[in-house]
Amino acid sequence: MTIHQLSIFIENRSGTLIKVLDALKEANIQIIASTIADTADYGIYRIICSEPLRACEELKKAGVAVAISEVFVISIDNKPGRAADAVKAFSKAGIDITYMYSFLNENRGLLIFRTNDNDKALQIIKENNMQAISEDALQSM
Repeated sequence: MTIHQLSIFIENRSGTLIKVLDALKEANIQIIASTIADTADYGIYRIICSEPLRACEELKKAGVAVAISEVFVISIDNKPGRAADAVKAFSKAGIDITYMYSFLNENRGLLIFRTNDNDKALQIIKENNMQAISEDALQSM
């Protein structure tokens, strides 16, 4: 079970991030989690939000370069080492995690990650009784 994530390409200059945030604000779209990875010239702003498909359309209307990708969200205990345990299960199965970010919600850790093999990752989630979070469940948290 994957969810939709927005990947937004923004230049590293004043005002480009606010253009994205204002477009989402005007569309009444809530950001649930986000992270920015940057290089010298641009950044990739990854967002989990309410109504990701509508958010994508609104951002495109605002002239923002955006793409939708599929990522996993799993819930883990808020204890040291739980993220390592989860990642280890994927690593042992030969699955690459291409990027990951996390946040806490109601004392649960939520790991958001992309893999090189979604089918195999889903199998590992099931085999290890990991709690995958659906898009609907995430948006109602």
